[in-house]
Amino acid sequence: MEQHTLPVDNHPVIHLTAAECDALSELALSAEHRHPHSSAMLLAELERAELCEPGELPKQTVAMNSWIDFIDESTGTRRTVQLVYPLDADIAAGRVSILTPIGAGLIGMTAGSSIRWPDRDGHDRLLRIVSVTPPREG
Repeated sequence: MEQHTLPVDNHPVIHLTAAECDALSELALSAEHRHPHSSAMLLAELERAELCEPGELPKQTVAMNSWIDFIDESTGTRRTVQLVYPLDADIAAGRVSILTPIGAGLIGMTAGSSIRWPDRDGHDRLLRIVSVTPPREG
């Protein structure tokens, strides 16, 4: 009988490269004392990620420095953000840190998928990814 991998807690499967997963694991572990909740959320997401070779990531997969267009289904709000490392974060410019609840929830998602994820205040949000634009080369 064939065995299928089911998403944890109804979370969709996420995809990362091994190198990005390693880098984000190190970041989360180094930030545990400053950001314990976000670090734990990110580590849990990384633990369940399916690792891919760089050229094998599904199209429109959220990676670091990607631009993500998503809808918060609970409010109908549509946002476009760039997922960045903490030093590059700037909410006013739409750059969201991976060490925030929303950042940890978006990593590895693909366009068309949804995830129920807590915001900074602990309220569950249903986030649906509309499109993902890869990082700009340069």
